[in-house]
Amino acid sequence: MTHRARANRLVIVGASLAGLRAAETARKYGFQDEIVLVGAEEHLPYDRPPLSKAFLDPGDAAVPWLRTERHLTEQLGLVLKLGVPASALDPQSQTVTVGEEAIHYSAMVIATGAAARALPGAAGVRGVHTLRTLDDARAVRSALDAGARTVVIGAGFIGSEIASGARMRGLDVTIVEALDVPLSRSVGPEVGYTLAALHKREDTELRCGAVVTGITEAGGQVRSVMLDDGTELPADLVIAGIGVTPSTGWLAKSGAALHQRDGGLLCDETLWTGLPGVYAAGDVAHWPNALFDGELMRLEHWATAVEQGAAAARNAIGPRGAALSTVPYFWSVWYGQRIQFVGVPQADEVSVVSEPGSERLLALYRRGARLVGCLTVDRPGQIMKYRRMISERASWDHALRFARSARLP
Repeated sequence: MTHRARANRLVIVGASLAGLRAAETARKYGFQDEIVLVGAEEHLPYDRPPLSKAFLDPGDAAVPWLRTERHLTEQLGLVLKLGVPASALDPQSQTVTVGEEAIHYSAMVIATGAAARALPGAAGVRGVHTLRTLDDARAVRSALDAGARTVVIGAGFIGSEIASGARMRGLDVTIVEALDVPLSRSVGPEVGYTLAALHKREDTELRCGAVVTGITEAGGQVRSVMLDDGTELPADLVIAGIGVTPSTGWLAKSGAALHQRDGGLLCDETLWTGLPGVYAAGDVAHWPNALFDGELMRLEHWATAVEQGAAAARNAIGPRGAALSTVPYFWSVWYGQRIQFVGVPQADEVSVVSEPGSERLLALYRRGARLVGCLTVDRPGQIMKYRRMISERASWDHALRFARSARLP
């Protein structure tokens, strides 16, 4: 098939974790021709998960660089195009426009990730942020260093990590969540209710079923957040954790198939986009995961970025495409407690095997007669055992027996 022909220039659009792993994998598999790495930010590739975790802690903050410039240019031999985003893709001429330059490619990996959704009506107001980039994290950290009264909009994992960081500094923080139960779409209402108790235990104010109607500002600086019930929450720092949008606007005229809901790239099981020689990886890509009967997934996880970056590169430079099937995995830290999840949360039944009030939670997710997901709190020795069970399509009964017999690590 022509879209799997061997390349003589690989262009990777997105200087992200997925993009970096694509470049490293191409070299590992013997690709000796030119690799161009394009990044919208002027920074070298860095690790995103620490930005809402350790990077916000008091004291010195180390930037989580993934590789040095010398490693990228000398050891990997990459041509870096940083600080200018790709603006167009022409699959007929096989060129990508970066600034004023049209770069020809024989194979491409798109790893442009996603952009955080901004709070409507807050453009240009100081103190209102998202947290997606290194520059975002630096601004948020500076405000926390100054003792900002903090309001986090959205009780998802990123928002909860930021709230945790603020409380660990002893700062007042309020989380505003539109859903009645936090994370009910991500982990199910049973587990979401239990995780919400972690916030209450640490005196983080959690307002569920509340909708933000606007903000007030004075002299261009945010002063408060207004809710639909008339409540006014004083704030020096407001962080919108209300989701992301895949960064695919530059592909509008390329002919690439985009998901009708979020605009992410639609890929096949090999991460091929349908455009000759063009594959995708990371937050930007929807693909059918064969391990879950071809369910179409777009995952914003570190582990997925690593796996997809490698798979996309292998398929882009190789003569044949291999399907990617995997068990999703992510982790979070709230108030010093480690939350881990494997599999998918869409289930017919969720069973909390340990007591719901326990700080060492174990919850299992059933679909049909099969185990499809597992969430743990402070059980690091067990989570990968359940990931292996899911990959082996273990039965629900087997998972329950194991859970009831296993000792806490």
